[in-house]
Amino acid sequence: MNTTPSTPNYIENYYIVCSISGFFALNAVVLSCVILIVTRRTKPRLHTVRHILMCNTCVASIFYCIVQIVNYIYLIFLSDVTSDISCRWRGYFSYVTITGVTYSFLIQAVSRLFITIFSANHKWLTAFKVHLILIGIQWILAICLPLPAIITDDIYFRPRALCWVPLRSLLHVIYTYVVYYTIPAALIGVIYLLIYFRVREISNRNEMLIGMKNNEKRNLELLRNILILLFIYFTGGIPTLLFLLTTNRILYLIGIVTISLTVAIEKLCTIVLDRELQQVVKQILTSRTKVLPINNTQTHAQLDYRTRPQRTPMPAMESYGKRPLRWHETVI
Repeated sequence: MNTTPSTPNYIENYYIVCSISGFFALNAVVLSCVILIVTRRTKPRLHTVRHILMCNTCVASIFYCIVQIVNYIYLIFLSDVTSDISCRWRGYFSYVTITGVTYSFLIQAVSRLFITIFSANHKWLTAFKVHLILIGIQWILAICLPLPAIITDDIYFRPRALCWVPLRSLLHVIYTYVVYYTIPAALIGVIYLLIYFRVREISNRNEMLIGMKNNEKRNLELLRNILILLFIYFTGGIPTLLFLLTTNRILYLIGIVTISLTVAIEKLCTIVLDRELQQVVKQILTSRTKVLPINNTQTHAQLDYRTRPQRTPMPAMESYGKRPLRWHETVI
């Protein structure tokens, strides 16, 4: 008798929580699409290795948000679908997108490592082809690492619950947090330390060129931005981690919202932290508020002056091969 009245409360809570989470997920999708469109249309300023990897993270975030929204639809509107296989595949795609996002940050850090430390002796590591290979490796890992979700029977349909690995499969839960979160975060931290000590070593050399020092500091700044974005993304999983430790259902509901919220915040911070992307977005926003910018007026004036037909003086008679006229001769 206790389960009957509790079911509407569960459904009502999920309506509220999943609606808020879905709203943040849609905002994250919109921001990701804005970054992709702006990067695609701004040539050649944003057509760099760094922005290609940034767009790869945006694609992974879009996939993640779409999969989460599909899970919410199954949880609220398609609760009569009780197939364990269907639930298992939804859980698998959720872990694929999570792994895709975390390891996309990792290959951004690896790219900074190539450019900062190894580019002096191995120029080919900075080529576009190498980074496209990194993106391919990242997605192969994202597909292969979550395979235990469909190989094992740990994920199964549970009423009023998302298709995640349950606490009873403790080994699988540990595998999830170590492989999907801990390993990429630890490797990014190690890469940050390597580049940090590299910058300090260069700064201690007085004979080193100032331009090279500034370039190394810029690389360290970019890697720090990657750590900030990754930390924001990981913050969304703290309530879920606390739920695994305490089994408090309120933390479980909070975790559903915070994951989508932090993805949206991470996309907004991506625009703010990237200087070139931020400047391009500002130019787009300010250009829409001006009817006729000064620069454009000057440009039109210059073009009008260049295209205006100019009068050319008539050539002298000598240019036609005739002798010059004398004073007593007239032209009829």
